[in-house]
Amino acid sequence: MYERALFSTQTHTAAVNLIRAGAPLTRKVVLLGGAAYAVGSVLGTITANKKATLSVAAATDGSQAPDLVLAYDVDATGGDVEAMAYEKGDLVGEALVLGAGHTLASIREPLRDKGITISA
Repeated sequence: MYERALFSTQTHTAAVNLIRAGAPLTRKVVLLGGAAYAVGSVLGTITANKKATLSVAAATDGSQAPDLVLAYDVDATGGDVEAMAYEKGDLVGEALVLGAGHTLASIREPLRDKGITISA
């Protein structure tokens, strides 16, 4: 009738306060393989293959324009991975992970145009 409880050691990551208010909208994306992505990574979409990757200001493949924010940590070092990303919502700017060349000021308008607002 009763089973013995089993205890084990598990690791966890600290909670990231990414959502400032409300319930953001998410959608499934395919992350470009070859990297590990942290929760809050600001993503851009590569025009040629529609895969998302960390938005870097100097990119010329379409991903330089930020349009999504990753909802949780993802390890894509072994290849492309499906993940959930925020496409609309009110997020905390300090919790975002920015690619090279981006600042909160440089991503604010492009993300706002997509429906993502960020705090100072």
